[in-house]
Amino acid sequence: MKTLYIANKNYSSWSLRPWILMKELSLEFEEVIAPFNTGKYWQEFRKFSPNGMVPCLLDKQQTVWDSFAIMEYLAETETKVWPRDKRARTWARCASAEMHSGFSALRQQCAMNCGLRIKLNSITPELQHDIDRIDELWTQGLQEFTGPFLAGESFTAVDAFFAPVVFRAQTFALPFSPQAKKYMKRILTLPSMQEWYQAALKEKWRESDHEQEAKDSGTILYDYRI
Repeated sequence: MKTLYIANKNYSSWSLRPWILMKELSLEFEEVIAPFNTGKYWQEFRKFSPNGMVPCLLDKQQTVWDSFAIMEYLAETETKVWPRDKRARTWARCASAEMHSGFSALRQQCAMNCGLRIKLNSITPELQHDIDRIDELWTQGLQEFTGPFLAGESFTAVDAFFAPVVFRAQTFALPFSPQAKKYMKRILTLPSMQEWYQAALKEKWRESDHEQEAKDSGTILYDYRI
């Protein structure tokens, strides 16, 4: 059986991506959580991940690190990872790659912290640019491939790549369009997303750098964690 190493569900946006894809595709795997510890987790993660980061997938003697690499590795044997239609598949890969490498303002100003609700100090022009571009991508995918998911009728890797954005939008009440908000609601109500969210709320780990990022970003209105 495959083993997927992830970090804290409350914080780890990268871990969520392969985890939710494998859940939605009903792929069997063992989950191992390696929590963030301030200043120490790189050395701990190196015990199972060559780059000292999560997520990392172990499949027999094969080690696969980086969320995009994991998706592509799974796609070699699982036809449902990407859309079957070539046009939809091409778009999904482009949108996923853009998410994987871009949107730095969103990452820096709206770090994932599932259990909090935060009023941002401000929405900078850079952050608004990222929000607008994500909204544009989602709208394009939903309209061209007729939904209800970004590249058609089934949940695929592109939805997994944007799943952390949905949690960020919930935490920070980001100003997305009505169509984008409808999509976010659909993702949030998926059993897999609810499973991740409820587990995140129950986690007792607190990592100081992630907690400070939340405080620096704005005013914490609610903390739904234990």
